[in-house]
Amino acid sequence: QVQVVESGGGLVQAGGSLRLSCTASGLTLDSYAVGWFHQAPGKEREGVSCISSGSGSTYYVDSVKGRFTISKDSAKNTVYLQMNSLKPEDTGVYYCHAYVEPVHYWGQGTQVTVSS
Repeated sequence: QVQVVESGGGLVQAGGSLRLSCTASGLTLDSYAVGWFHQAPGKEREGVSCISSGSGSTYYVDSVKGRFTISKDSAKNTVYLQMNSLKPEDTGVYYCHAYVEPVHYWGQGTQVTVSS
């Protein structure tokens, strides 16, 4: 059975940092494109960053460029999202999404709260 699990969320003051982790069982993340999505309270889920399979090319939405870094550790079958200089608007649930068309897997999400 495939499971994708996020961890690392929490409460942090503005300007602080968190590192989110996305681990998987039943699949090898290196064979999938992996994205992080953010769902702010009362808003739709939006893509934040993603990393391609294989070469590990990365993408960031403009609002997090220079603050967030996505990376992967193939040996640990884990994808990370390092979040620095956090802002209150970064508050919400962060989801990990692993996909290779037409297969998509979502984690259950991890809560990030940034206080001002």
